Amino acid sequence: MFGNSRREKVPLEDSKLYAPMDGEVFELTKVSENIFAQKLMGEGYAIEPTATSTTAKIYSPVSGRVTISQGHAVGLRRTDGLDIFLHIGIDTVSLNGEPFDINLKIGDFVKGGEKIGSVKWSEIQKANLPLTTTVLITNTAKALEDLNMNYGFASGAEVVGEAKAKQL
Repeated sequence: MFGNSRREKVPLEDSKLYAPMDGEVFELTKVSENIFAQKLMGEGYAIEPTATSTTAKIYSPVSGRVTISQGHAVGLRRTDGLDIFLHIGIDTVSLNGEPFDINLKIGDFVKGGEKIGSVKWSEIQKANLPLTTTVLITNTAKALEDLNMNYGFASGAEVVGEAKAKQL
């Protein structure tokens, strides 16, 4: 009512990483797309969605401020300076945002595990594109101190690891 929505508030310090959807969390090196598997965009993790026949909820993989919101991709900056890039599916930029409903704008603050939108997996499957979703730390070399992951099945919004930033 007075312009102070929940998304305008500064998030708490939070080094945890969250599952952006229900699925199997696994190492980036096992992703079919080389740019992710070779960690050319940074360290991180991948998730293969399990609820693929319906519209699935998408959750924020970290607490932070939105820096990019492009349907298939969301950029977030944590308060400790780590830059996180959520990429939903592989080569999904070619779908021009059609199967995605991301409810964020640049400058919003979100909590890790907070629902940020949804995706229609069937539309990605019709385009014969992989559903594999990646969460990348794009400033790994400069800012990442340590990454600890719990691989295996996770529910959306569940804590799946922790990323610690270097002290600058």
